[in-house]
Amino acid sequence: MRVEVESEVQGSVWKVEVETGASVSEGDVLMILESMKMEIPVEAPVAGTVAALTVAPEDPVAEDQVLAIIEAAS
Repeated sequence: MRVEVESEVQGSVWKVEVETGASVSEGDVLMILESMKMEIPVEAPVAGTVAALTVAPEDPVAEDQVLAIIEAAS
């Protein structure tokens, strides 16, 4: 099952902590967004493998934009 990870805020990508193909556990930090000078961690909602990253550092992001796709572990 593919799970889309969406932004909860408007801002920009400050740092990406994972790569495509990486195994992640639920709660692992995938990336950090910056919004109004605050750092907001984006965590994996499920355990699995990062199937795709749709943003890169310094990219602007909108609220509800898909940031990553995780192929959930069975």
